[in-house]
Amino acid sequence: MKKLIAESLGTFWLVLGGCGSAVLAAGYPQLGIGFAGVALAFGLTVVTMAYALGHISGGHFNPAVTLGLWAGGRVTSRRVIPYVVAQVLGGMLGAGVLYLIARHAPAGAFEVHAGFASNGYGPLSPGGYGLQAVLLAEVVLTAGFVLVIMGATDGRAPAGFAPLAIGLCLTLIHLISIPVDNTSVNPARSTAVALFAGGAWLQQLWVFWVAPLAGGVVGGLIYRSVLAERATRPETPEVP
Repeated sequence: MKKLIAESLGTFWLVLGGCGSAVLAAGYPQLGIGFAGVALAFGLTVVTMAYALGHISGGHFNPAVTLGLWAGGRVTSRRVIPYVVAQVLGGMLGAGVLYLIARHAPAGAFEVHAGFASNGYGPLSPGGYGLQAVLLAEVVLTAGFVLVIMGATDGRAPAGFAPLAIGLCLTLIHLISIPVDNTSVNPARSTAVALFAGGAWLQQLWVFWVAPLAGGVVGGLIYRSVLAERATRPETPEVP
């Protein structure tokens, strides 16, 4: 139960901090933090919660990471579904708190159905990118994210620096792909805000489950099969 609570709290913080920076601060008149500020905010949420809660649950805060670590042999099958449920619930709570704050903005300054930091393609993409570009970006960037996580937490990596590497990687991912689709690489984050935005945002949500989950599995399998030490991987009995 402590692990599930930690996953919920971490995802809550990620959605509140990352999506909150996009909704409340990105375009603030004259002092807006812009794309770079939002990217940094997402990275900081992971750094802070990975240091605070990573020793309890592993600090996934993302269904694609959990599935990727499962594919990479770092997570048992029985942990996957409970972690994903906890992450989605935590993300929804973060989006709920953000909504309660944002709805008190001055008249006309906030409209939840305008997007609420949701992800999208085509007319819902910040840069007008189509479905193929979004699918490719989400698969490749999520795979890269899981590769960084597995590498930074490998026993051969320098101890104590994993949260920094992971948070900086997430910042880089957002710097690349905010214009493409507002950056998901995390189905829990995408679901949390799309439930509030509704409409077309909710209709496109499937993309931000399928692509990140596929990318997570790809990243986990690449690290497990190519980069991990043989001794760190589960041994498969030889067939006589």
